[in-house]
Amino acid sequence: MRTFPPALVDEVIAACGRTEVRHRSLPARVMAYFAIGMALHSEGSYEDVLALLTDGLAWVAGEEPLRLPSKSAIFQARARLGAEPLRALFSAVAAPLAAAGTAGAWLAGRRLVAIDGTCLDVPDTGENAEFFGRPGVNKGEQAAFPQARVVALAECGTHAMFDAVVGSYTTAENTLARDLIERLEPGMLVLADRGFCGFPLWSKAVATGVDLLWRAMPNMKPRHLKTLPDGTWLAELRPSSNAGRHAEPLTIRVIDYQINDGRPNEQTYRLFTTLVDPDEAPGEELALAYSQRWEIEGALDELKTHQRGPRTVLRSKSPDLVLQEIWGHLCCHYAIRTLMWEAADHAGVDPDRVSFVAALRIARRSISAARDFPPSGD
Repeated sequence: MRTFPPALVDEVIAACGRTEVRHRSLPARVMAYFAIGMALHSEGSYEDVLALLTDGLAWVAGEEPLRLPSKSAIFQARARLGAEPLRALFSAVAAPLAAAGTAGAWLAGRRLVAIDGTCLDVPDTGENAEFFGRPGVNKGEQAAFPQARVVALAECGTHAMFDAVVGSYTTAENTLARDLIERLEPGMLVLADRGFCGFPLWSKAVATGVDLLWRAMPNMKPRHLKTLPDGTWLAELRPSSNAGRHAEPLTIRVIDYQINDGRPNEQTYRLFTTLVDPDEAPGEELALAYSQRWEIEGALDELKTHQRGPRTVLRSKSPDLVLQEIWGHLCCHYAIRTLMWEAADHAGVDPDRVSFVAALRIARRSISAARDFPPSGD
């Protein structure tokens, strides 16, 4: 509730047109918190999650706990709320957390952020399969579950995912990433794997005023312009297809490097960046900084493996409630990461030294401990 204050929740719900016309036992504000609570207690039943939630809300407000409605009533209340208020709530609150000087959060005065995507299994219903699609497997067969695709932006120094797009499995990461790219802000240095590196997305990102450090696709052949003192080189990047042949070329800097990890055949890595001045950002620093891209992999793993549960299928059987559930997971992860950042900042330590698993465990037991209630399932 500190991360998502009740007044803001009410404001977002009203803006989405989900405010109740008449008094209900499960008002929209409670159901917004319930969507986040389902992510916090992903293995709990509807009744378990709502019991913990209403006890905690009552304790905060100094009121008696609500009388629990039936599972059917909870489902209907979820459906009335829909997905949009949770998406809007995440959008209204989520933002980078790191302060100046936070370890691993900055390079050359730019905030290090990374973009990447993942897929989540959703229940095998006809609606979900039609809306989200499912991956194919060998010999023309299809996977057991449809999947939703999530593409997110995370702050490397804190693992806080502060923007995201949710879509179908059949929509490529590059396509979903366009919406994220358009919302980037100057002062960021965006890291991305080679799957995102192409002239259309690169040029769209450059137009926002951010700086980029992306691993290059093997088929991208920029034209050499000038070799720089640190061994990196300036190049001219052009679109590879005829569709963009009239686009203006972009000047980039290319960093080629190898990692000496003891293997006999060392692989050469190639990065493209908009930081063209080697005095401002030496090539070695950029190559080292690119390893920070793995921080978003860690953040997505926190959500999928620990918060949701390994190999767990989301519980919602309709597309709108699947989307509500995913946005609830993103809100929950951001709230936990905010708690972790505050703890690290208070203690004066690197946020990477704070355990997500420990923070998740503390958050799960905090409500029940406050009222001396047993945790869900006990």
